[in-house]
Amino acid sequence: MGPMTEGQGRPESAAPAPLSPADRQRVRAIEANWDARTPVHLASRFYAVADGLDPARWFAPFEWRDMGPLAGRDVIHLQCHLGTETLAFAARGARTVGLDISGAAVAAATDLAAKAHADVEYVHADVHDAVRALGGRRFDVVYTGKGALCYLPDLDRWAETISRLLRPGGRLYVVEFHPLLNALGLTPGPGEGPRLLLRHDYLAGRGALRRDAAHTYTDGPAVQGATECFEWMHGIGEVVTAVTGAGLAVERLRESPELPWPRWHGMVRAESGWWRLPDDAPRIPLMYALLARP
Repeated sequence: MGPMTEGQGRPESAAPAPLSPADRQRVRAIEANWDARTPVHLASRFYAVADGLDPARWFAPFEWRDMGPLAGRDVIHLQCHLGTETLAFAARGARTVGLDISGAAVAAATDLAAKAHADVEYVHADVHDAVRALGGRRFDVVYTGKGALCYLPDLDRWAETISRLLRPGGRLYVVEFHPLLNALGLTPGPGEGPRLLLRHDYLAGRGALRRDAAHTYTDGPAVQGATECFEWMHGIGEVVTAVTGAGLAVERLRESPELPWPRWHGMVRAESGWWRLPDDAPRIPLMYALLARP
C-alpha cells in the first residue's frame, strides 16, 4: 500500500441514501448525549487522562499484527471519542485523523493530543457524513470499534461510507464488543445469583433501543443535561453482510475471550494484560475483530 491519487482504483459508487428523518433525530440525540458525557469521561478514573495517557493499553497485540506497519500510512479512526486510542496510531508513525459526532469530545481530543505533542487531526462529523466532512479524502486504514457500531442505525450506509473512504489496497479494521457480550446482562436480577444470563438481543430486528444514559460506563457523577440515547443491536452476520455488500472482501474474523477492562466482578488478568472470565467459566467470545479490503 502507499499514497495513491484520489479516484484511482475502485470506481466511485453512488452516494448511499440518507438516513430517515426519525433516525436523523435519534442521531442528534446521540450527539447531545455524548457531548454531555464528555466532561464525566475526562474526569473519570476509567480513562485516567490526568494520570498520563497510555494509548497502547486499549489495544490487543493481535490488532497491530492484523493492521501491519502503519508508519507513513494515512489512518482514520472513526467514532474516536476522546482520542485516547487515536494517539496510538500517531505514535506508530501514521498520518492520523480522528472523527467523532461529539463536538465536545473532538475539542477534548484535540487538547489531549496537543498536551501529548501528537500530530493528530480531529474532525467533528457524524460517521454517516464522513465522506463529505473529509472532502473526499482516502485512507490506507479505516479503524473503528470498541463500542461504536451500536450507535449506528444503518450498517449498509456505514459500510458504503467506509468503501468510499478507503484507497485501493487499503483495509478496514473493526474491533468491536461481541454481540454476545452485549446480550449478557451486566448485573444479576434479584435472586438470580452471579451467573451471566441472556437479557438483551443479540440480533438486529427490533429497531432502536432507547436508553436513559444518565450514568455512563465509566465511574463518576451523573450526566448533566441530555441523557436520552439510542442503540441498535448488530449481530456479526449483519456486520459481515454489510461489509461484503459494499464491495469489501473479509480476510480475517477473530473472536477473543478478553476485554481491555473487567466488565464483571471475578474477571482475571490475562497474560496480555487484558481481562477474561475465570478458568471455571465457559469460554465465550467477548470481542471480535474483522479485517476487510476493497
